Amino acid sequence: MGASLPIFFDCLKCPSYCCSYPRIPVTGRDVKRLARRFGIGEEAAARRFTKKGSDPGERVLRHQQDEAYGSVCRFLDTDSRLCTIHDARPAICRDHPGTPHCGYYVFLTSERRLQEDPEFVARAYNP
Repeated sequence: MGASLPIFFDCLKCPSYCCSYPRIPVTGRDVKRLARRFGIGEEAAARRFTKKGSDPGERVLRHQQDEAYGSVCRFLDTDSRLCTIHDARPAICRDHPGTPHCGYYVFLTSERRLQEDPEFVARAYNP
């Protein structure tokens, strides 16, 4: 087993920018995971939690309205800014950002440092 790479971001210090991506694709395996999580059938989970994406055959997570970004993943708690299905989240969310650095987190921490305000941005979304 190889050593894991260091991670240079903390999702708990972010207002969930990645959850605002307009297309959060899901696989059949993701739908199975959601169905199991909610105790429903796979077809019911697909209808309830996903919709057709812009690419042929693509399924994406449904969204909900959000004060900060306009629209976010339906599973984001808009008060706490945390994922409500973290244990059953789709593979794309598990893999995000795919590198030891998250571009948005780097930007956010830079802004907080420049503003000399550790709560910059997060406070703006959670007054």
